[in-house]
Amino acid sequence: MVFYFKVRPEAGDYTIFMGLDKHENEELIKYGFLEDIWFHVDKMSSAHVYLRMRKGQTIDDISEGVLEDCVQLVKANSIQGKVSEPSFNFT
Repeated sequence: MVFYFKVRPEAGDYTIFMGLDKHENEELIKYGFLEDIWFHVDKMSSAHVYLRMRKGQTIDDISEGVLEDCVQLVKANSIQGKVSEPSFNFT
């Protein structure tokens, strides 16, 4: 089951999707949009987190708080439980 979260209203109208295992992550990849921003720990098993963007938005339009929420979800659901530097991949 893929999880989804609504961002705090004061931070904007965003939806975050998260897969915890290989099967859920494959579902996210299959149904992801080109506008989505993908968060994943580089070279380590972790959750995949997608931030659903609206057409025309860029990463520069997202508040630091929303980016931090996405990174913390990946971090909390990684095999190690803590990472120093997540990688950002655009799909």
